[in-house]
Amino acid sequence: MDLSTQDITYCKGVGTKRADILRKELGVHTALDMLQQYPYKYIDRSRFVYIHEIDNEDTFVQIKGVITEFHAVGVGKAQRMVATFTDGQRTIELVWFKQIQYLKLQLNTPYLLFGKPSVFNHQYNFVHPELTLWSKVKPEMTEGLEPYYNTTERMKNAGLNSRGMRAIILNLKDALLQGLPETLGVDLVNAYHLMGRSQAVYSVHFPKDTPTMQRARARLKFEELFYIQLQLLRQMKRREQNTGYKMPLVGHFFHQFYRECLPFELTDAQKRVVREIQGDLRSGSQMNRLLQGDVGSGKTLVALLCALLAADNGYQTCIMAPTEILAQQHMQTISELLKPTDVRVALLTGSTTRKQRELLHLALRAGQIHILIGTHALLEDEVQFANLGLCIIDEQHRFGVAQRSRLWYKNEHAPHILVMTATPIPRTLAMTVYGDLKVSVIDQLPPGRKPVQTLHYTLYRKGDIYRFMEQQIAKGHQVYVVFPLIKENEKLDLQDLQNGFEEICQAFPQHSVSMIHGQMKSAEKDFQMQRFQRGETQILVATTVIEVGVNVPNASVMVIMNAERFGLSQLHQLRGRVGRGAEQSYCILLTRVELTKDTRQRMDIMVATNDGFRIAEADLQLRGPGDLEGTQQSGLPFDLKIASLATDGQLLELAREAAQTVLNDDPLLEKECNRIYKRQLDVLRITAANWSDIS
Repeated sequence: MDLSTQDITYCKGVGTKRADILRKELGVHTALDMLQQYPYKYIDRSRFVYIHEIDNEDTFVQIKGVITEFHAVGVGKAQRMVATFTDGQRTIELVWFKQIQYLKLQLNTPYLLFGKPSVFNHQYNFVHPELTLWSKVKPEMTEGLEPYYNTTERMKNAGLNSRGMRAIILNLKDALLQGLPETLGVDLVNAYHLMGRSQAVYSVHFPKDTPTMQRARARLKFEELFYIQLQLLRQMKRREQNTGYKMPLVGHFFHQFYRECLPFELTDAQKRVVREIQGDLRSGSQMNRLLQGDVGSGKTLVALLCALLAADNGYQTCIMAPTEILAQQHMQTISELLKPTDVRVALLTGSTTRKQRELLHLALRAGQIHILIGTHALLEDEVQFANLGLCIIDEQHRFGVAQRSRLWYKNEHAPHILVMTATPIPRTLAMTVYGDLKVSVIDQLPPGRKPVQTLHYTLYRKGDIYRFMEQQIAKGHQVYVVFPLIKENEKLDLQDLQNGFEEICQAFPQHSVSMIHGQMKSAEKDFQMQRFQRGETQILVATTVIEVGVNVPNASVMVIMNAERFGLSQLHQLRGRVGRGAEQSYCILLTRVELTKDTRQRMDIMVATNDGFRIAEADLQLRGPGDLEGTQQSGLPFDLKIASLATDGQLLELAREAAQTVLNDDPLLEKECNRIYKRQLDVLRITAANWSDIS
């Protein structure tokens, strides 16, 4: 039986209705797809405890005992069932709040109780525990490790909870024992001491003990990560063969700017990165490089130096930003820096008038514009360059692959690509989401910058914060106040921008206050932003629309309301809006009093460090890659079913090493021993639609 072609509908325990739900909720179409729904955790069912041994709320336990008494409490929807359960030594309370009419409890009859204890009135109890009559307990319920599977509410309503999933997989056990085709070469399996595929899939669902389960999971994780790296490294090798515009000359534009216009001495990190990019531009191969730099590290200056290198060699550069505010910020900064030079810079956004566009298009096609800065407007068909040689994409995670690729075809050959991000990316994520790009990192701040001091208070201290804001404004500084919502929401007990704006206007009647949010028209946003930049308003009340690209060196305070609503990376981005001048700056995190353990950890990390890479690593650990700003799992060649970028960094390193070894020996995977890899890549359907080459 070929499990890869067996329709899930016809697997025992599934049927048409459940099959439809499995397809829609999990993407399960075949029996093999079902077997690749791996458990997310295991619970040791071989150990029983006594009630007096319960010592925390985080661990599932099972107890053998009897119910000595039960009764309903309350009326109507507030009714609950309460029972007293004893193991013969002590008693504990069991509580059910839902569907109590279906409970059929028996007094003084042995039960197997399984669940996670909770605390109420300083006493342990069990809420909605799993109770099974001892006479109906099956061996697998009290032996070894019980796997738990991810489900959704819709699945649970169809009986596809974790136990229902396990029952279907149990029905596939015999077919699985007949074996699955191997997906890794013998040499690789032996070199890394990996379990065979069939044994691994079997042991991950039916583990005989913890060491076997761990070996099985390691094999399956390695395989996933290996194929991601194999595809990325193949892509990188193909790109290295792409002919790129050769830019060997360091000429007048670069030298004039470096000698006469440089606002400050470059850091060693900036110099290193410029040399790395210069090497790519000289090579004759197309550059595809990721430039990472924390907020305020000077990426824009590096990008400008690269654009000047292109101009010295007769090529144009486009710089694409995700928002008009950021595009205008780049235009303002770069134009100011280039004032003493003959370099011509232009801006193209959705707000550019028709007349301005006509003149710009003519100048662009004539080669009179050296650097074109813009938003998505750069992608329009009528935007044609005379000789586009370099594309710089800022905050590139905000652009889709299809959008970005339209820039590659603005010229006869693909231009050099420099991707920039101020969102620090953990190494494991960079090796996957950006694993086909060379990486440069600016890991120093320009001289004279003082680290932002970060403080955490509860919202009860808002009055104290307002007094501190007043003190900073009296010193001539400006303040950002960020809110999680634009309008009040009855379901969410959160500070909102509209009420917050009115409150701040009343609290600071002697000062000018601006407001900016994503639902405003571009012209109004720009007007309010420019007023703040010119110092005409002292306080800017905003949503996270300001998290990228706003540069006001005079702003020294960032106040974030309901900071618990933001992820670490987003908090770090917002903090990066201050500390851009020579004065000491502050980021104040205001939260509720009651915080979860994870939220308190986030606040503690923000207070403890300004290092964006440490923060990104912590964010990855706390939230996982799917939630990180701009790093959705859809950025991977295919979905991860068992590996985790947050915890499997060491395996990822090994998988990349293995993929590199295979490709160094056989770049086209033509050898007989490597055809297994080519076949498996086809099976995984890594298509040009998802991973289009920049060529």
